[in-house]
Amino acid sequence: MIAATARRYGPPEVMRLETLPDPVPGPGELLIRVQAFGVTRGDARIRGLDAPRGMGLALRLAFGLTRPRQPVLGREFAGIVAALGPGVTGWTPGEAVMGITPGMRMGAGAEFLTLPTTGLLVRRPETLTAPEAAGFLFGALSAADFLIDQARLQPGERLLVNGATGAVGLAALRIARHLGARITAAASPANHALAVEHGAEGTHDYHLPPPSGPFDVILDVAGTLPWPRARPLLAPKGRLCLVTADLAGLIGATLRPTRGTHRLCAAMIRETPEAVARALALHAQGALVPRTTALPLDQIVEAHRLAGSGHKQGAVTVTF
Repeated sequence: MIAATARRYGPPEVMRLETLPDPVPGPGELLIRVQAFGVTRGDARIRGLDAPRGMGLALRLAFGLTRPRQPVLGREFAGIVAALGPGVTGWTPGEAVMGITPGMRMGAGAEFLTLPTTGLLVRRPETLTAPEAAGFLFGALSAADFLIDQARLQPGERLLVNGATGAVGLAALRIARHLGARITAAASPANHALAVEHGAEGTHDYHLPPPSGPFDVILDVAGTLPWPRARPLLAPKGRLCLVTADLAGLIGATLRPTRGTHRLCAAMIRETPEAVARALALHAQGALVPRTTALPLDQIVEAHRLAGSGHKQGAVTVTF
């Protein structure tokens, strides 16, 4: 099989296309023929050792001290069931599926992938193409977890999405509009029209100082509004959601999540079958409509460059 690999840490140019042995499904596993896989900001951070401040060692410990332990990056995918492992029932070869590889296993950036049937694997709805499905779950799960579960965003509340036009940001705009929030999107001026299209009532140039607020919820996707900068912008009982935070910010939010009447939200995203089902239900209701830039496999370097640029529109996926 052909796979997109990173045999060392570095810039997008370290990505290569290699021929690797085809995987064989074990007991309780499916063999998936991958049609498309997502290249997220997280994939670009792993490849480039571009961790938030203070988290570089943790990244190396998780993914490899001197080089990536798993050279085939990628967690999100969409594909076709190619074969069933021993003991597998309830699935049929040829079924269209989508999902996320478990934990830090990765490996989605290859023509074939084995996955346990107990993992985050679902049948793909006809309303999502393979490239759209491959870039759908990362943004949808992240945005829904922070806004619905952690911040408990309510109708009429004022929301600032800082970094509003990537995969997480656009999903947040869509979900917040569905919930009836009043949304301000901080993004590049070139992306303001896109933010309005996806639900923002107001826009703000992220190059400028942040808008004065007050906001009931701030979703900091870009990682440029830590607690000291966000605090003056929050209304009483306001919540700051740290989607991207450095080590000090995460430790502070964990040890002291309540700051007077304010609250910091920085819990790990729950990747569960229930969370996936909710995201797909929101899609079925028209609340979550993906925005995807799909590139062919021979442009894997460009896909990583775009994913790590901070200026992509929605999700980036790569097709076989």
